[in-house]
Amino acid sequence: MLHRGTAVFDVPEQTLANLSHLEEIFSGDGDEPTRSRRWQAGGSPAGLAVTLIADYTYPVRARLPAAAIVALLGEFDVAEGAARTTISRLARRGVLEGCRRGRYSSYRLTREAAADVWSGGASIATFTTQPDLWDGWWTLVAFSVPERESARRRALRTALRWRGFAPLYDAVWASPHPLTARGQVELADLALGSMSVFRARQVNLETDANRNPVAAWDLPGIAEQYEAFVRRWSGWVPRVSADAVTGADAVRARTEVMSAYRHFPVLDPLLPVELLPADWPRARAREVCVAVYDGLAHPAQEHVRSVAARFADGPDPDIRAHTIAGMSAGIGHSPG
Repeated sequence: MLHRGTAVFDVPEQTLANLSHLEEIFSGDGDEPTRSRRWQAGGSPAGLAVTLIADYTYPVRARLPAAAIVALLGEFDVAEGAARTTISRLARRGVLEGCRRGRYSSYRLTREAAADVWSGGASIATFTTQPDLWDGWWTLVAFSVPERESARRRALRTALRWRGFAPLYDAVWASPHPLTARGQVELADLALGSMSVFRARQVNLETDANRNPVAAWDLPGIAEQYEAFVRRWSGWVPRVSADAVTGADAVRARTEVMSAYRHFPVLDPLLPVELLPADWPRARAREVCVAVYDGLAHPAQEHVRSVAARFADGPDPDIRAHTIAGMSAGIGHSPG
């Protein structure tokens, strides 16, 4: 590994690696039950089930009755049979663990899944909140993987993307952030000695052949994703502020807004502000997400509690909604 000799800014560990585990949990196992058209744009029934359970069971990993999970999934037009199949598959995959108390069976996230979901959720919550420091140096990763090892090459490229890198050229990837010691180890395991890492400044060439590293990212495309999110959800903010969204509508809106927003840490590499176009819409998207997601926490929580109480011996005060503000502050970071 090659590094420049002078000190670099102490940039926090990139959080995107946490999200790779999160995506595995939220994805299906390749054989998902047929899902409704409404939820198709937002994710799989497995992802929806994990979202509903995680959103209302922190920090104590409260249990939700199986029938309540089925009922909540039904509010997203997931058929009862498909919902029960989804719960069974998540249990087999080690994402959920079940127990039976009298007439009722219930489920909660396993300790391992809870840790991954919370780590990824905290990464999403703190996304864009770190100090915007940049020393003008780029991290370049150059690698060579034989064509016959296509699976390893894909895995390496995926790992680089999770860490905020983009392909400047086919086998030369760039990031404005230093590669941490942990990142070095993880990438080296995939590259098996066929990689070089450099910290360097760009030398501008007085020629049309000059390519700025920023061109490795599709900034117009990322901006359009942010702007589409803001257009979709900003109209909800006045209704949320007026307490006009309640019950199942509150749960659906909270779930769907977070399902859409949680992809931005993967799309947006958090380039320093000085490298971005004016009026970059990242901050506005976060404001809208917080206004909807946190603003609907109480009515959504009360609805989930009421649904769960129909299939239990009474209301469970441990069922409560967490918020972006709470996750950013680390509340509930050690699930029991």
